Amino acid sequence: MLDRILIVEDDADIADLIRVNLMELDVEIDHQQEGESALQAALKEHYSLILLDVMLPKINGLDICRRVRERKPAQAIIMLTAKNSELDRVLGLELGADDYMTKPFSVRELQARVRSQLRKARALEQVIEEQRSTHQSQVIDIGILHIDKLHHQVKMKAETIDLTATEFELLLHLASHPNQVFSRSQLLESVWGYHHSGYEHTVNSHINRLRAKIESDATQPVIVQTVWGIGYKFNPQGVA
Repeated sequence: MLDRILIVEDDADIADLIRVNLMELDVEIDHQQEGESALQAALKEHYSLILLDVMLPKINGLDICRRVRERKPAQAIIMLTAKNSELDRVLGLELGADDYMTKPFSVRELQARVRSQLRKARALEQVIEEQRSTHQSQVIDIGILHIDKLHHQVKMKAETIDLTATEFELLLHLASHPNQVFSRSQLLESVWGYHHSGYEHTVNSHINRLRAKIESDATQPVIVQTVWGIGYKFNPQGVA
C-alpha cells in the first residue's frame, strides 16, 4: 500500500513542483489550496505525511497544525515557511509539527526530509498495529461473553463473573476452541497439566461449578454442553 501525502499549498506552481519531485518516492499525493478544505481532508482521510504551508486562505497552517494534532496526535507534519519567518517556525514546532522547511528549498533536501518522516510514520504504525494485535489476542468476545486473559476477568452482559483460577482456565480453553469437543482426559492435560486415569471427576466438578456461575440454568446448560460418551464443548450460540 502506497504512502499518502497531503500537500497543503496555495501557490499552484510550488505545489506542482513538490508533487513532481515527490512522485519519485512512489507515493500517492493529494493537494489542497486553502485552509478549510485542507483541515477537513486532514481530519477525514489517512495520510502518512502532511506538507503544510503556513500562509493559507481562510485558516492558516498553524491553526491547522494545532487542530490536527488535537485529533490525530501521531500525524506526521512538515511545516513549509517563508525564509524569514522564524516566529512561524518556532510556533509550528511548539504546536506539534515534526519538522519544517524554509522556502525556497532544494529538491534533494525535500525528498530526504519526506523519506525520514515516512520511515518514522511506518515504524509508528507498525508499533500501533502490534499493540492492537497484542491487545486483541488477549481478549475473547463472543456474544455477551467477554474474557480478558491479561486481567483474568470474565464478564457476562458486562457483569463480572467471579471464577477461580482453574475455572477461568477451563472456560478460556473451551471458549478458545468453540464447538470442539474435549474428553475429560484432554481437559485434564490442557488445563490441569497432567493426565492420570481416575482423576476425571476433577473435570466434572469444575464443569459443574463453572456452569453454576455462567449458565442461566445450570441443570439445562447451553454454553458448556455435555457431548455424551465423549466430553464437553463450548457452544458459542449459548452466548449469542
